[in-house]
Amino acid sequence: MARMPRRTPAVVLAAALVASAPALGGCGDGASSTSTPLVDHGTVRIAESSETPSFDPYSAFGASQARYAYDSLVDLSPDGSLVTGLAASWRATSTTAAFVLRPGVTCSDGTPLTASAVARALTYADDPARQLAGARTVLPDVPFTASADDRTGTVSTTTASPYPFLTRTVGLLPIVCPAGLDRPGSLARTTQGTGPYVLTRYTPGGPYEFTVRDGYSWGPAGATTAARGLPAHLVVSVVPQSSTAANLLLTGGVEIADVTGPDRARLGGHGLSRTDVATVIGLTFFNQRPGRPLADPALRRAMVSALDRRALANVAVGGRGSPATDFGAEGALCHADLADANLPALDAPAALRAAGWTRSGDGPLRKDGRRLKLRLVTSPDLGPTLPSVAELMAREWTALGAHVELVGESLPALVNAMYRSADFDVVVGSTPGFALPVGFVPFFSGPTTAEGLNFAGVSNPAYDALVAKALRETDTAGCGTWNRAAAALLRSADALPIADGRSGVYGHRTTFATSFGGQIVPTSIRLHQ
Repeated sequence: MARMPRRTPAVVLAAALVASAPALGGCGDGASSTSTPLVDHGTVRIAESSETPSFDPYSAFGASQARYAYDSLVDLSPDGSLVTGLAASWRATSTTAAFVLRPGVTCSDGTPLTASAVARALTYADDPARQLAGARTVLPDVPFTASADDRTGTVSTTTASPYPFLTRTVGLLPIVCPAGLDRPGSLARTTQGTGPYVLTRYTPGGPYEFTVRDGYSWGPAGATTAARGLPAHLVVSVVPQSSTAANLLLTGGVEIADVTGPDRARLGGHGLSRTDVATVIGLTFFNQRPGRPLADPALRRAMVSALDRRALANVAVGGRGSPATDFGAEGALCHADLADANLPALDAPAALRAAGWTRSGDGPLRKDGRRLKLRLVTSPDLGPTLPSVAELMAREWTALGAHVELVGESLPALVNAMYRSADFDVVVGSTPGFALPVGFVPFFSGPTTAEGLNFAGVSNPAYDALVAKALRETDTAGCGTWNRAAAALLRSADALPIADGRSGVYGHRTTFATSFGGQIVPTSIRLHQ
């Protein structure tokens, strides 16, 4: 492939699986409107499902909270189009990008933001020796250099090989100000950015409090903190259970919360604002390393053909579900309806016989005297319905004659199985949530766990060739090529997305907008009476 892979820490996967990916595209709808009067200088309480052990935006878990205190060179509107951020203008090719800064931008400590400061942050975040997991989920997976011209306020980047989404990667990295880069250890408990809020109180396990900045005027498309109804304080609390978050919304215990699953049904008719967030539930990987049974593509195709995708989708969403159409969620760049036309749809018993697997009556499937044994692993930490999805898979494959060992693990144990022991045949996980098709590439190609993220050992020459072509095309011009690459993975049964799902970010006496993955746009929050 025409790319230069770099070593990426395995913790990137955990960060991508358990946290919302940084906003790389638009997905959420605008918040419901309300005619009630606005409240100036109020406090909005937000429920988050997991704690934030570090607010360093380049760390594995700080990236999800970075939007409150850090800005990026460009921003995205709710429909996914690019709008101004720290940069007033930009231009890009497949190997270069240049951003001209807005005048008057200041860091939270009052120092002016310069082009040199931005270039320093980009270089720091991209340094492979630092292994900054949060930054790696945003930045391009090819080496690049950053330079600055402080006279014109221009920041320029150049990649070592073609990369089509420089504006949507380099342009969306949270920029840490020089004071934070001088003392990176301080970023775990304090913020040093140009964003609309500053972290003013940190408590282990939450709550975390942010205070608004006066004079801020360089938010998305020029948003300011002088807008009426923008809260003066945000208090983020950790509420792991979706049912508890729903109760708090209904009783006024919090103003904003993300609610998933059946609890969403309880929230209708109560005057809450809402933005819908598209998700993909149950992205399933098959271990193709040498010696594992699913290294045989004929067996993978037969086993995927045996699955009732509609039933799996129903289980995944806890109700009536739709089988996933793509690896990424609706609203992701280049999203298309690919699965039905490309996933194997074979007569599974006949396909198994053609692949050399035999079965006597209701006995086990065997080939060359060896029984078909599969170790199917998942974790409820990735979603409450995933163990049930895995259980239904196991039942359907057992009915074919396979011996399926069903294993439920904690998230750390699951990551260990994927990235260290490789002791799995099937992993039912969750989509990494990438809004760009290039985000999936290291999971489906290149080095395995010693040097990369391809923990399942996927090797698909057709995919690799199409990705190499797509990397030379700029932004959405390459969507057709990216979609043909994804189709190649589906035809080979290299992975299986289970269900298209929806979650909701709800507001009590608040309205707001969200970007891809349900990320709240801080400058859009309005508190009402």
